Amino acid sequence: MEPFKTHSVSVEELEAFGLEFMAYVRPVVMNDGRKAQGIYAADGSLLTVMDDRDSAFVTLKRHEIMPQSVH
Repeated sequence: MEPFKTHSVSVEELEAFGLEFMAYVRPVVMNDGRKAQGIYAADGSLLTVMDDRDSAFVTLKRHEIMPQSVH
């Protein structure tokens, strides 16, 4: 059995991983104190804010994007 061959991944490659098909959902607090759910691209860019987690997941699935929870 041959050992696994590895290679290093640049920070840029890691940040770009999943940009087109994955987004992260995590709780945020709005400026007025309301709790909401932020939707972030794989590179950490804020895409939008939704009122609740279910709405965030449904929105992402409608656009064929795989939602990931971040706590």
